[in-house]
Amino acid sequence: MSAAFIQARDFLQRHREDYDTAYRDYCAPVLDRFNWALDYFDVHAKDNAVAALWVVDEGGAEQKISYAELSARSNRMANHLRALGVARGDHLLLMLPNRVELWDVMLACIKLGAVMVPTTTLVTPEDLADRIARGSARHVVALASETGKFASVAGDYTRIAVGGRVDGWLALEDGAAAPADFAPDGVTLASDPLLIYFTSGTTSAPKLVLHSHQSYPVGHLSTMYWIGLQPGDVHWNISSPGWAKHAWSCFFAPFNAGATVFVYNYARFSAKSALAVICRCAVTSLCAPPTVWRMMIQEDLAAYKVPLRELVGAGEPLNPEVIDQVERAWGIRIRDGFGQSETTAQIGNTPGQLLKPGSMGRPLPGYRIVLLDADDAPLAQAGGGVGGEIAIALDQRPLGLMLAYEGDAAKTGEAMRAGHYHTGDTATRDADGYYFYVGRNDDVFKSSDYRISPFELESVLIEHEAVLEAAVVPSPDALRLYVPKAYVSLRAGYAPNAETAAAIFRFARGKLAPYKRIRCIEFTELPKTISGKIRRVELRKQEAANHAGGIAVVEYREEAGA
Repeated sequence: MSAAFIQARDFLQRHREDYDTAYRDYCAPVLDRFNWALDYFDVHAKDNAVAALWVVDEGGAEQKISYAELSARSNRMANHLRALGVARGDHLLLMLPNRVELWDVMLACIKLGAVMVPTTTLVTPEDLADRIARGSARHVVALASETGKFASVAGDYTRIAVGGRVDGWLALEDGAAAPADFAPDGVTLASDPLLIYFTSGTTSAPKLVLHSHQSYPVGHLSTMYWIGLQPGDVHWNISSPGWAKHAWSCFFAPFNAGATVFVYNYARFSAKSALAVICRCAVTSLCAPPTVWRMMIQEDLAAYKVPLRELVGAGEPLNPEVIDQVERAWGIRIRDGFGQSETTAQIGNTPGQLLKPGSMGRPLPGYRIVLLDADDAPLAQAGGGVGGEIAIALDQRPLGLMLAYEGDAAKTGEAMRAGHYHTGDTATRDADGYYFYVGRNDDVFKSSDYRISPFELESVLIEHEAVLEAAVVPSPDALRLYVPKAYVSLRAGYAPNAETAAAIFRFARGKLAPYKRIRCIEFTELPKTISGKIRRVELRKQEAANHAGGIAVVEYREEAGA
């Protein structure tokens, strides 16, 4: 089975800059029995001295672990976890930061056939109680300093601590002497469950996304292709463990490519320090969320002679102004892409291709993307600029699509209705097949019968020198039903006053059609999920409640003469 996987991987790497051939001729491997860690990773790792993992700490400490070493370490870990009672099919909640044991445990769980429930260390005890209950966790592996969060979390689960001894918890480090040879308990089917990710909950309560031994390990060939990873690359994905994006390109995509996963640990992100590390450690490809890129462009990027070849942005759509500033400094264009926890990378700007301003690219190999109208009918296949919901055709189900929403048949059925997987995101498509992001279905709103895309307006606002981040939501209006209101977070050195608001209004008027104009501004820190995504839903609710209750807020209105 691994031969089919390798053949598909090699095909995509051969055609890394030939999108037309890669998309047209890619054949997803047909798999029955497949365990990515045993059948691919261990085979690739045999006698392989290339660094699989490189962890650098801001204090100067660093660890480089070769593929061969990581294979042996994960074998010991699998034997140790099995001795502690972790069995095939058991759900294991994994709550570790970016330290080597995280990769040890992930590979070990794949080898054992255990189902991982990755979790960020930022969760509260209430979040943990929900994840253990709804995620059916029978085992927990957590950082020793975080174990206090479990004191009030009921349940019959094995407690395993990392990085210190804790009363009532077993020590992961005791597995260091376990045998380096591992024999699986049985056969792994490609369709067996492997991962459960809790979504970030930007518009509703987190859903449980269930992936298989095929959907993420093999499905992330599309992500590898989007990023453009090659053997020998040093790839840094700035992402916190516990979120699907971490598995995307801190694990499966770079390991599929035979690249090195690079990690830089810090207490607080500093663009200066990050840029220095990129240069010192010869990082060749970088994936970062919009928040990080916005901090990066506040530095003198041209002063850094970076060794980077590939730049990509993920998590949320990247504003054009950020992309342009990076390109002016380094001559490299950040390539945007689109995907979800429920999938691997679906759409992307791939290496060597024409990059259209504002476009997130074209469908990636293995995905057939369509736009659906309000009646779930596909729109015409070319051009027009009419927006529709991004959907995946299910008559040729892509490998990278989740199995289901765990424990929720109704939500699964809703997402998979009418022969398509519905993403809940809206886009337009041009005549060349390039997709342009509009927004979440829940975020797009009408003003005077015009459809308003918050993302489009936010992209204009962030071009202003004073604006660090912005979120646009509908504000109730007696005449227009709703008008666009911007919640704005300012850069250092700018005052949240009428003068700053007036300057932003003037700037936006010069960039936006009259019906899209920002009508009011409120300066504030933007609410975010623990994964860092802006919670526009919270701002919408706040705005509606303020109007319904007649609550006065400090905001600046364009009509006031700004």
